[in-house]
Amino acid sequence: MSKADFFEGVRNGTPVFLSAAPFGALFGAIAVANGQTIAEAVLMSMTIFAGASQLVGIELFGQNIAPWVIVLSIFAVNFRHILYSAAMAPFVRHFTAVEKFFAFFVLTDPQFAETLRRGEAGRKVSFSWYIGFALVIYIPWQVMTALGGVFGQLIGDPKVIGIDVLLPIYFMALVLGFRKRPNFLSVVAISGAVSVIAYHTVGSPWHVSIGALAGMALAAVLPVKRAPAARDTAQEG
Repeated sequence: MSKADFFEGVRNGTPVFLSAAPFGALFGAIAVANGQTIAEAVLMSMTIFAGASQLVGIELFGQNIAPWVIVLSIFAVNFRHILYSAAMAPFVRHFTAVEKFFAFFVLTDPQFAETLRRGEAGRKVSFSWYIGFALVIYIPWQVMTALGGVFGQLIGDPKVIGIDVLLPIYFMALVLGFRKRPNFLSVVAISGAVSVIAYHTVGSPWHVSIGALAGMALAAVLPVKRAPAARDTAQEG
């Protein structure tokens, strides 16, 4: 394992940790408010490590809902990770089977975005860099979950002070990071519109996957807009 790559990953992941820390605390506060102990909330963060899915799951736990419905609901929210892994495949082929297991376990939205950006820039995505980036998010996430569980009881209902809007803002920032890609506006508009319609007809959390599938279908049929060819510097005259 390359120490230089590892610490580069840590440096790259530190801004993500700082921005994601409130979500860990938010989850801890909501988990305790929904009847979990702090230890149970941290265990859930350690084993699932998926903010959106954890928030969906915690709202369903303890209710009179069949376990398979909870599992399918979390799968629906995390369906995008199947797309993430497919897009990342060309850049992590050299990982061993064990490395891939850990790589996909700690896969998050910012991890995907930065891995894709690094790979498409022609830079090697080494496992050292990848795991350094991941650990600087994973470890503090557990700490923030515990702190959220402890101090969240003092805050009360997070929705009263608007903390619940942090997650949508976070995802919007990730989406805008791909705004320069071909057909961005068309795909995002259709995906968003279909997701809203599905939310009011099918319900949550299925609207997430349905919106994603609509965006994928449109992206598959739209022609890719290529950048205009560079002018010939040896042009006559």
